[in-house]
Amino acid sequence: MCDNNKKWYVLRTAGGKEKKAKEYLEKEIERCGLQDLVSQVLVPTEKVYTVRAGKRVLVEKILYPGYVLIQAELSGELQYIIRNEVPHMSGFLTEKREVSHDGGKPQEEKLPVPLRDDEARRILGEQDEQAVTDVETVIDYKVGDPVQITDGPFSGFGGTVEEIVEDRSKLKVMVMIFGRKTLLELNFTQVTKE
Repeated sequence: MCDNNKKWYVLRTAGGKEKKAKEYLEKEIERCGLQDLVSQVLVPTEKVYTVRAGKRVLVEKILYPGYVLIQAELSGELQYIIRNEVPHMSGFLTEKREVSHDGGKPQEEKLPVPLRDDEARRILGEQDEQAVTDVETVIDYKVGDPVQITDGPFSGFGGTVEEIVEDRSKLKVMVMIFGRKTLLELNFTQVTKE
C-alpha cells in the first residue's frame, strides 16, 4: 500500500471540479519536477448504468464528491503547490497538532493527516472492485408507472409497472393482450416511460 515514505492523503476540492483539480495538480507536479515525490493522484469513481428515456446509459459517478486522493511523500514545496497553486483545490484534510519549532514554545498547526493503511486499502479496494464487478443499474421506474414496450414480441404495447426486480434488471409489466391482463417480465431496456 505504501511506497517507501509515500502515504495517501485526502485533498479537498470544489464540488464538481475533482477531475479538473486532479488534472491541474498533475500538470503542476510535472512542471515543478516533483514526480519522484508523487506516486499517483486519484479521483475514486464507479461506473453505473442509468436508464434514460428507455435507454441504458453508462455513467461515471464520483465516489467521494469534493475530494481527490494523492499518494505522496510530502515536502514543503508540494504542500505549498497543493494549497496555493492548483485551481479548484483548497488543501488537505488536516488535524490540529502541537508542534514546537527550534525548541521554542509549542504552537498549534494544521497538519495534513495521512489515511491509515486500512482506510487506504478499503478505498482502493472499492475502486478495484468497481473496475472488476458488473456495473450497477440505477433505474427511474416506480410501481404504477405507465410504460411503452419498445423491444421484443410485444413491442408497441402499453402497460403498467407492477414490480421492479433490480437484482436481475427486470420489470414486471401488466399488459392487456386480447382483452386479458397479462404479466410480462421485461428488461429495463425493453421499455420506455410514457
